[in-house]
Amino acid sequence: MAVTLHTLCFAAHDPRRLARFWAGLLAWETDGDTLVPHDDTGFRLRFLPSEEPKTRQNQMHFDLTSESLEDQRRTVAKALELGGRHIDIGQLPEEEHVVLADPEGNEFCVIEPGNRFLAECGFVGAVASDGSREVGYFWSKALGWPLVWDQDEETAIRSPHGGPKITWGGPPFTPKTGQNRLHFVLHGSLPEVERLVALGATRLGAGEDRVEMADPDGNEFSVVTREKAS
Repeated sequence: MAVTLHTLCFAAHDPRRLARFWAGLLAWETDGDTLVPHDDTGFRLRFLPSEEPKTRQNQMHFDLTSESLEDQRRTVAKALELGGRHIDIGQLPEEEHVVLADPEGNEFCVIEPGNRFLAECGFVGAVASDGSREVGYFWSKALGWPLVWDQDEETAIRSPHGGPKITWGGPPFTPKTGQNRLHFVLHGSLPEVERLVALGATRLGAGEDRVEMADPDGNEFSVVTREKAS
């Protein structure tokens, strides 16, 4: 039985403030420093205190969908009202998505209406990741989610129950320096940890109720190994 994706964690200088921003933008319920989805997203968001500075573009970011140009403008305006800002990460003038950052500089995109790749997805259309084709295969096997895209070194998976796609864009890759500011928390068992190692993951350490690991690209994630919310 595959592990389950339970939480996407953000390292945050001010966890409560960042939680308020994303709760306001996504309209999710707030439980302290954790956001609980009301839709089919399938995983929570949690904001963990960290004093480490943000020094590079995140390895993962959200792609938020739009039903119309007016809907896209409303989402952008809402993000700015909540404390977000426009940023330039090298997007081309002809590209129709809008690139923004939350109050702590975490990048996200508001995708233009009519995007066929995310057409069947909800408001959180994708968790877009910097990563190799091989790591897409790893996560497909780890979570038991089918590949829904595999072309030109780019891969994507999606839960059989719906929700956002998780995508990997292939080369070139942003150099990894230090720990990622976003990481997944999975729920599973110790035998599942061994299965992940066999698939190509690396053990980084262990605590009382969890094992810290890295995927084949070196991206950190945690596996909670007993029934305890992350």
